[in-house]
Amino acid sequence: MAAPLARLGLRSVKQVRVQFCPFEKNVESTRTFLQAVSSEKVRATNLNCTVIADVRHDGSEPCVDVLFGDGHRLIMRGAHLTAQEMFIAFASHVRARNPAGSRDKPGAGTER
Repeated sequence: MAAPLARLGLRSVKQVRVQFCPFEKNVESTRTFLQAVSSEKVRATNLNCTVIADVRHDGSEPCVDVLFGDGHRLIMRGAHLTAQEMFIAFASHVRARNPAGSRDKPGAGTER
């Protein structure tokens, strides 16, 4: 699980909302995802991103709702996903939504 976790970043993410009922048996992967996204190292990749933990006692299905800066939304239902699958899906969407300017090398557009 270390490889997808190492690539985890919030560069193009505006908001991450993680919703779960802690008393259900299928929330471990969602809680693992929340713990990883809430870490200082990951949060430092985008200080404007908000991470919201919505803990409910209503038996609802665990869900991760990611809103990207371009308006795209990724919703992952955590009941039938492993933490590894959630990290991989999240990382691939972040890479796809990464602004084109940040892929260039620094100073590439500074010709005189």
